Amino acid sequence: MADAIVLDDVHKRYRGRRALDGLDLTVGRGTVHAVLGPNGAGKTTAVRILSTLLRPDRGRAEVVGFDVRSEAGEVRRRIGLLGQHAALDEQLGGRQNLEMFGRLHHLGARRAGIRADGLLARFGLADTGRKPVEEYSGGMRRRLDLAASLITDPEVLFLDEPTTGLDPRGRAEVWSSVRSLVGGGTTVLLTTQYLEEADQLADRISLIDGGRVVADGTADTLKARVGGDRIDVVVRDASQLDSAAALLTDGAVLDADRRLIGAPAGDRMATLTRAVRALQEAGIEADDIAVRRPTLDEVFMALTGTGTDAEVAA
Repeated sequence: MADAIVLDDVHKRYRGRRALDGLDLTVGRGTVHAVLGPNGAGKTTAVRILSTLLRPDRGRAEVVGFDVRSEAGEVRRRIGLLGQHAALDEQLGGRQNLEMFGRLHHLGARRAGIRADGLLARFGLADTGRKPVEEYSGGMRRRLDLAASLITDPEVLFLDEPTTGLDPRGRAEVWSSVRSLVGGGTTVLLTTQYLEEADQLADRISLIDGGRVVADGTADTLKARVGGDRIDVVVRDASQLDSAAALLTDGAVLDADRRLIGAPAGDRMATLTRAVRALQEAGIEADDIAVRRPTLDEVFMALTGTGTDAEVAA
């Protein structure tokens, strides 16, 4: 069976700048593939090309075996798209919105109504179907927007930074919905700036910067490339910072302003246990001690020298 998505040496100049510079990407069917990158890295441009909203300047772009340029109609019949901004009518109820999208996709009144009811139930919105969308919470709106993108039961779903601006509860609601979709066989291409989101959802992750892939693999593989887990210790007395650092593993880095020591943690539990025991025996009090994984910014700083919040021209 062919891959769900293929981008092969795709180039695109957009608004006077090089948005994609030889992007290569392959996504297997029935998986979640996350594309991570700083603002302006090319994530949204790639989604727009795959959803036939932009034409690549050169290179091959296919969705479920159909070329996005020569077979755009076939591609559109097989995809759903959830962009960064909700495409809902605030004055209409949830069911009315879904019925409207169904009619726009030529489902007919009866089929659109049946499909709307099914999607409302699927996303836990059945009891809010007649409430105006303007009264929905952020998480409810995104779930309804996600439901609207599935009105035609697409084989491939593009999620372009779907949880930007949501609080933790709303983000968790969207994650749960995405997991249920993939469980039903849908292929999902997710663009995001959140490593946590990719870690929660993705089978595979591609890091892109400057319009090309700079690293690819599972979340654990990418984290390992920047040194794996680390232990952070915040000492209560700044004068004991050097003494505490000497008790931890090699490679400790000190931040005097925050009274913080960071060091590699090859074995999470063993490192934490040794550190707690050593500090106690030395009589050094810690305000905080924890083992953590690298953040997205740390991954990108190591691989590209660019943080995720860097302001790059759109």
